[in-house]
Amino acid sequence: MARRGPKSRRKKLLGIAAGIVAEALAMRVRGYPIGTDVIVRCRRDHLFSTIWLPGVSVKSLRLIWWRVQRCPIGSHWTIVTPVRPRELSADETRAAHERKDVRLP
Repeated sequence: MARRGPKSRRKKLLGIAAGIVAEALAMRVRGYPIGTDVIVRCRRDHLFSTIWLPGVSVKSLRLIWWRVQRCPIGSHWTIVTPVRPRELSADETRAAHERKDVRLP
């Protein structure tokens, strides 16, 4: 059985890093925020805030652009997508920031 060398591991790590950077850039270009208090919308149109970091998903299952996550409003598992802040009214933004999903310890 052939062993993988340091160059193979380095290529793999560079590929992962490039994917994370590409996702972050795509989100920024499209007007979506990144961070620990990002407003997302579930398939039942509920708005809440969650942690959304490129390349990281501790509380959700990643499906390319979407994530499967528990909605704290409807108490159901659903696909969530980030929402552009400019698409929300001030009341929707305030309400979404008040409704947070489960935070990590």
